Amino acid sequence: MATKAKDNNTVNLFDSFKDFNQDKGIDKATLVSVLEECFRNVLTKIYGTDENYDIIVNPDKGDFEIYRNRNVVPDGEVKDANREIALSEARAIEEDYEVGEEVSEHIPFNSFGRRAILTLRQTLQSRILELEHDTLYNHYKDRVGEVIGAEVYQNWKRETLLLDDDGNELTLPRSEQIPGDYFRKGETARAVILRVDNTNGNPKIVLSRTSTTFLQRLMEAEVPEINDGLITIHRVARIPGERAKVAVESYDERIDPVGACVGVHGSRVHGIVRELHGENIDVINFTSNQQLFVARALSPAHVNKVVLNEEDKKAEVYMDSEQVSLAIGKGGANIKLASMLTGYTIDVFRELNETEVDDVNLDEFTDDIEPWIVEELKKIGFTTARQVLDAPRELLIKEADLEEETVDEVLRILAAEFE
Repeated sequence: MATKAKDNNTVNLFDSFKDFNQDKGIDKATLVSVLEECFRNVLTKIYGTDENYDIIVNPDKGDFEIYRNRNVVPDGEVKDANREIALSEARAIEEDYEVGEEVSEHIPFNSFGRRAILTLRQTLQSRILELEHDTLYNHYKDRVGEVIGAEVYQNWKRETLLLDDDGNELTLPRSEQIPGDYFRKGETARAVILRVDNTNGNPKIVLSRTSTTFLQRLMEAEVPEINDGLITIHRVARIPGERAKVAVESYDERIDPVGACVGVHGSRVHGIVRELHGENIDVINFTSNQQLFVARALSPAHVNKVVLNEEDKKAEVYMDSEQVSLAIGKGGANIKLASMLTGYTIDVFRELNETEVDDVNLDEFTDDIEPWIVEELKKIGFTTARQVLDAPRELLIKEADLEEETVDEVLRILAAEFE
């Protein structure tokens, strides 16, 4: 009767493999297959083949049995001791064996020697690692675009390491973090699963907080109408941590998509804005009319006319002079986001009134005003002398980031032009 092997050199490996099976949810058939494969690899390395061995694995108890099958040959004619057994030796096992029959005998694994046990240990550890990688990859490969909360484990210069509920490592690169992000060890951080790399079978889960998908998922969680399919988010554009634009559409005429997304007094976006460190969110109505869509994307500026060049994906936008600074936005953020949202390169043109016809371009003052100051004024939407003179002094100081004395000197020089 065969006996079960339970030597100390392999029992710990079985225990760890069984624990891994329970933690990772590996099905029993896969577990048995992997264990058998490891044993057969060892036997092949020792004897060059495993074809004449039967391996029985009991993963629940950590038991295994190995049987070697050999053909009975006459005494003195054994050529391969691994595959053949002499008649006298066979009859020592069971006296009624005859030449040509097959002998199956139980072989304790520790009889293969210390080297075989070491090889088995290395093979098992290698396969456990492979299974861990496969399990991690399969767990996350179909979850790209999903928001996940994970515990911050370690902060480095270029990335932050997080751990999910199962202790798997997730990576949040610095390039995917919002300016102002600061994570303390042990706290929970939220991000979207950006991608799952699997280089050389070593999966790496990469997260992002700057992705447009992250903002979209946050809105889906916050606005029930989006989750219910009554409102659709068509497009999202972001300058992470600064400003974002979201184009939405409702399929129910009774629902105002913008109002539903913003909420009463902005109640539905407040939490999202806090999560994104004060990132201002503009929600606009989506439309398939591209001219109207470009005009809406430039809000809060009012647009008079939009001319599209579909071939070059360019849009010429005409508006009153006082609307230009709103269209461009601080640091050009508004027009940049509008271009990202619509897919058009947007050029803004002023429509001059009678007073502005006698205006003077700022570039003509570079002999009296330092060129860098002129450039700062142009950045916030002013290109003529009258536009600057008509603007509030405080706005020039704040938006152009100029000293009060500098602004006063600029206004004096420009005003002299019209005296």
